[in-house]
Amino acid sequence: MNKTKPISKPYGGWKSPVTTDLIVGDTIRLGQPAITDDAIYWTEGRPQDQGRNVLVRHAAGAAADLVPPPMNVRTLAHEYGGGAYTVGASGVFFSNAGDQQIHTIDAAGAPRALTTTEGLRYADAIEDPCHRRLIAVCEDHRAGTHEPLNFLAAIDLDTGALARIADGHDFFSSPCLSPDGSRLAWLAWDHPDMPWDATQLWLADIAADGQFGEPRRVAAGVTESLFQPAWSPAGQLHVVSDRSGWWNLYRIDGDNALPLHPLAAEFARPQWLFGMTTYGFNSNGQILCIYEQDVDSHLALLDPAAQTFEEIDTPFCMMRDLHVCGEKAVFIGATPRTSESVIEFDLTTRTHRVLRDSSRIEADPAYTSIAQAIRYTSSNGRAAHALYYPPFNADYAGPVGERPPLLVMAHGGPTSSTDRSFKWGVQFWTSRGFAVVDVNYSGSSGYGRAYREQLNGRWGVDDVDDAVAAALYLVDRGLVDEARLAVRGASAGGYLALSALTFRTCFKAGASHYGIGDLEALLRETHKFESHYLFRLVGKYPEQKALYYERSPVNHVDQLSCAMILFQGAEDKVVPPAQAESMYRSVHAKGLPVAYVLFAGEQHGFRVADNIRRCLEAELYFYGKIFGFELADAIEPVTIANIETAAGPTTEGT
Repeated sequence: MNKTKPISKPYGGWKSPVTTDLIVGDTIRLGQPAITDDAIYWTEGRPQDQGRNVLVRHAAGAAADLVPPPMNVRTLAHEYGGGAYTVGASGVFFSNAGDQQIHTIDAAGAPRALTTTEGLRYADAIEDPCHRRLIAVCEDHRAGTHEPLNFLAAIDLDTGALARIADGHDFFSSPCLSPDGSRLAWLAWDHPDMPWDATQLWLADIAADGQFGEPRRVAAGVTESLFQPAWSPAGQLHVVSDRSGWWNLYRIDGDNALPLHPLAAEFARPQWLFGMTTYGFNSNGQILCIYEQDVDSHLALLDPAAQTFEEIDTPFCMMRDLHVCGEKAVFIGATPRTSESVIEFDLTTRTHRVLRDSSRIEADPAYTSIAQAIRYTSSNGRAAHALYYPPFNADYAGPVGERPPLLVMAHGGPTSSTDRSFKWGVQFWTSRGFAVVDVNYSGSSGYGRAYREQLNGRWGVDDVDDAVAAALYLVDRGLVDEARLAVRGASAGGYLALSALTFRTCFKAGASHYGIGDLEALLRETHKFESHYLFRLVGKYPEQKALYYERSPVNHVDQLSCAMILFQGAEDKVVPPAQAESMYRSVHAKGLPVAYVLFAGEQHGFRVADNIRRCLEAELYFYGKIFGFELADAIEPVTIANIETAAGPTTEGT
């Protein structure tokens, strides 16, 4: 840490140790933890290895990779994936990204294909050891129709032969076997619902010979989202439901769902991925669970028999993907000062240990900005939520009288959320002199169903208002420079950014990472999982076609008066490249500063180290040119069309 007096230097131009080399060279993505009696597993997404997802096993105090290159543990079911592997009595089974087949690890430790049928994708697999089979969600792309077929399948462990268990719905997820193997529960839902809108819980009996009985629906609602069915050790079925307005835990008793601990908190998250979990049972039937309240994650032990609920003190502000085995648990956790880690938790001693950090580098407090939760008023008097990060670098201070540029960040989804956990991607900006506000705009999860549904019919309006209101809230308090406001986002957050730049005059620049510019084109081109999503967010189509046109930024470039940069993956099936290219052509034709960076081989979200590095550096370079500050880093230039029309330097006090 620098003990000397900070150097006065314009915001945006501070030299930072949070480099792109650190972010892509010393960090990984952690996911999908699992725990057994003798080992803990997780996946590591490694940008340094072309974004490959590696399955890791930790046992006897040491961690080792289970799959050799080029094997990549990733399913493309729903395009977003998740639930890409399972550990059962017969071994480890995983989906390989290259062929989308299920593979297992043989006795010699080498991968062996279990399935061989092209055109099928698998997710959420579990083992049925009594009948030597896997039960998994299957997504069938062989028909050649616009939408694949989804169903539950049984996969023979000896032959790889596939048999259908349940179909007749647009989507399936979360199959789970009762402890004695006699019953199977799962979730299903249909267009136009998303899993956070309305889902159904189904149950089928399994005969001794492995045959499935007639499925019966045991819970459902027109406005009820169900999440993670699971069986207690005593064979009682549980599920998370938001029938009260909050995702809470319930026990299924015949046709009734009994609440276990009503709370104005969220015990679930939007099911964007397969395999998401927030609770699990110990050997005594107690429930270790994660819930979200007031931005943060909390850990608690719920005892249904004693009717007690005990919060467990931890240092983590973010926890996800909890799995329990006996008196041990594993989850992904992070604090405001430490990035995500694989955490082993001991229920008996109430202690934890870190098994794997997502970063090899420990964050230096001298360059770490800590999030401050803010609640502010948006349009029509609505309450909105965000996290504010002031610029911070112990080596520098802004010149007297100068206020920093502000970067408004918009998460994806839009039914997702942001939290206070340490993120290198935020510190990259704050340590260079940017203020950042990360917005949980209307429609975000974590604040109950009513807040989540506020965006229905209002996408591209209320979320944009919330982003603008967050920026003006900070301007009014003298914390940021009104002349240097920028907005950035990815996917749905990219749509917010493009809409804010087009339909509002607050921002002077922005960045869209695989964002949506044309809502009608998105309906025509996107994948099955989201093909009806806009019916709620915008309106029915084609009945409200005019509304889709009205809210598509690409149709209103005449209203634009600011600069933008667009980043896109060439193989994105969620938001195809045509979206960014159409926006680029329109902005270019208008004569505004605009840049377009296309990454070959990338899909929806960038996974390759060089591309992640280029993306961050190009965006920083872009803001430097638009806002007129000198960069402290040597960065390869990005081509900016019409840069001569930029307003030029606007830095105050310099």
